[in-house]
Amino acid sequence: MGSHAGNTEPVEVEPMPGYWEFITRSSSVMLDAWRDCSGCGLELSKQTLLDNAYFTWTELALFVFCAYLWTQVRLGLTESLFKPLAQWCRLLPKDAAKMPESAWKLVFYTMSWSYSSYLLFFTSYSFFHDPPSIFYNWKSGMSVPTDIAIAYLIQGSFYGHSIYATVYMDAWRKDSAVMVVHHIITLALISFSYAFRYHNAGILVLFLHDINDIQLEFTKLNVYLKSRGGGYYLLNDVLSNMGSVCFSITWFWFRLYWFPLKVLYATCVSSIQVVPSIPFYFFFNALLFALLLMNFYWFLFIVIFVVKVLKMKEVNDVREYEDEDSSKGAADLLRDPQAENDDAGHHNSVQGKHVQNGITKEKHL
Repeated sequence: MGSHAGNTEPVEVEPMPGYWEFITRSSSVMLDAWRDCSGCGLELSKQTLLDNAYFTWTELALFVFCAYLWTQVRLGLTESLFKPLAQWCRLLPKDAAKMPESAWKLVFYTMSWSYSSYLLFFTSYSFFHDPPSIFYNWKSGMSVPTDIAIAYLIQGSFYGHSIYATVYMDAWRKDSAVMVVHHIITLALISFSYAFRYHNAGILVLFLHDINDIQLEFTKLNVYLKSRGGGYYLLNDVLSNMGSVCFSITWFWFRLYWFPLKVLYATCVSSIQVVPSIPFYFFFNALLFALLLMNFYWFLFIVIFVVKVLKMKEVNDVREYEDEDSSKGAADLLRDPQAENDDAGHHNSVQGKHVQNGITKEKHL
């Protein structure tokens, strides 16, 4: 396969490996590479970094500016659109506080995933169908195509913004600390893959991960919307359940099946076969494996979530901390249900109503 370097001729597409082939071949290739790396060490790493990393001050300034811009755009949309929309929908206070975060992420991830899909399926790039082609014709310091550079600027600056947003803007959850680590690793992967010209692999990684964020935020929005204005809305309940099913399936398919067998196999096995002296081979693969481990960590939340849905017949985010204020509010409503009915404009009668979390609510489609 070493003949691919510098060769523009069409090559036969390699079939995607199975899990066992991925584990055995990647471990064997990485072990051989480790044995052959007799000169590896800090000095060699520093020299490799100086010889192969390409990043300009203009690109760095654009990254910082766009990260700041994402923060301002989010604040503007939250105040001018998302919060008024939550008030107009008469969401519960705890849901109204979290709705702008989900709406913002849904807008961004839909945009970014659509652009990644366009690059992979509506251009000449064959990275999805032929992952080893990621490294064909790779050269140190090669130019990054403008369309891929735009995707990198959008994604890199967004994850720079997301590190700040997770700590200071988002609701704090049980996995928020892991989320910060995830954002740091993702930003490191984006930055270094761009600097070392592994941008082709980066586009495929982003495509395989962003789709789950779309489904997650869509599901959460419908969870918030199914109980609003003192009523229960069946359509949003159905959509939240459909979203949770699609989210669970695509999480496994994209992040635990395609991601290791397409991306990690290409970076572990194909890369060193196509480019034997590829720089920072172990560093990038270590980051990608760390990302895979976090995918498995969050998959445990999904399993817990599915079990909870099967037992409770209700979709909720299992990462959330228990909300004492909402529990107290529910207790107050139980003691004085007329207050809820007066606010909703309904009579204090449970006939024809939906009972959720101990609170009687009107049924709506």
